[in-house]
Amino acid sequence: MVMHYSVVGLGKLGASMAAAIASRGFNVIGVDVNPQAVEAVNSGRAPVQETALTETIAANREQLRATLNVDEAILNSDVTFVIVPTPSDTRGAFSLRYAAASFGAIGRALAHKRTYHLVALTSTVLPGATRYGLLPILERESGKTCGPDFGLCYSPEFVALGSVIRDFLYPDFNLIGEFDARSGDLLEACYSNITANAPPCRRMSIENAEITKVALNTFVTTKITFANMLADLCERLPGGDVDVVTGALGLDSRIGRKYLTGALGYGGPCFPRDNVALGFMARALDTEATLAEATDKMNRVLATRVVARLQSMIGPGTTVAVLGLAYKPYSHVLEESQGVTVAKALAATGAQVVAYDPLVDQTACHEISGHIAVADSAATALRQADIVVITTPDPTFHTLKAVDFLKPGGTMVVLDCWRILAAELAGQQGVNYIPLGRSTDDATNAARLVDLWSEPL
Repeated sequence: MVMHYSVVGLGKLGASMAAAIASRGFNVIGVDVNPQAVEAVNSGRAPVQETALTETIAANREQLRATLNVDEAILNSDVTFVIVPTPSDTRGAFSLRYAAASFGAIGRALAHKRTYHLVALTSTVLPGATRYGLLPILERESGKTCGPDFGLCYSPEFVALGSVIRDFLYPDFNLIGEFDARSGDLLEACYSNITANAPPCRRMSIENAEITKVALNTFVTTKITFANMLADLCERLPGGDVDVVTGALGLDSRIGRKYLTGALGYGGPCFPRDNVALGFMARALDTEATLAEATDKMNRVLATRVVARLQSMIGPGTTVAVLGLAYKPYSHVLEESQGVTVAKALAATGAQVVAYDPLVDQTACHEISGHIAVADSAATALRQADIVVITTPDPTFHTLKAVDFLKPGGTMVVLDCWRILAAELAGQQGVNYIPLGRSTDDATNAARLVDLWSEPL
């Protein structure tokens, strides 16, 4: 049994992976170029913000340490996970510059190692990147040959920010793209000891694993976008209700209920770029990924549709409160956030915009500074508002009551993108409640259908 692991890259995913492996009783050495991240881990603190990371690191200090020295980590471990950024480049592909630097350092360390070592790339890359872009670096820098001297796998994780540790320890399945059987055998054995739920393991070629990772993400975003399309249609039908429709669709085992809510679009550091990358890959292989490109296009216009719904209600001096700035609940990440996009678009109309998010404080909001005021609580934001837009289904917003939205001498407009306050606000005097994905004007919507289907005279 492998007892000694190293993890190169101590960002949100890498630090969480290292802590999770240590929590299973294995010795882990984390590696990062950032001295602050290394110092944090060695002091028993989390180098980044992620659910349960601080507690997991603190509870497993005897098994977990960090270093700036790649040689030290490789020489004192048997398996290395590499999880460094692969940012999108100007083509829409995933850049290998950080992965290449890491593989170069690992290769130089392997040159001094006498025993077999397995390198497992976890960062998201496109097909061919591992075998043809990174493997040659390992062999060149180590002076060794993959197979007899060291192993190589591509093994991405299917985790979500806000639940990385749980998702890593309790995955739906493990995916292994193996250079050879020896590499795959070893990594599968490692996962069987690390994971806590005995998940199935799918082993395949490196290239098949690379496309599987991107394909899974793009499929999920397609499902999200399909539900969002249905939400828009349901708003235009008398009695239309996207939750009723998707609730029925989700009962079909071919479809399932997950990611079929119908609301605002997806965001964050992964999903938006994966469709773009798949489009790039298709063009590079002389084919098309039309569906992925259409999904990306549709996702990027959802926020502007929300603003268009409110445009006629915004006048001089109108203040709009945006509840939800992070791209999803339980996260402070603003990258590709629909809430931020909505807030910026509302500010561009001339509205005064005040926003609140439970995990996003003013210091984290440099991206929106100058356009939007960030409140210290939902109550503070609501006191200033004429219009409210709820952009994430954060648990904090679920607890709001009708009295929180009452405005002396006026009516508060509430556009609820996730319909989380329908039971509390629908029909409430003093509140104009607009649930995205549900009809709010049955007479007009019925008239459309009458015009469409009435027999010609």
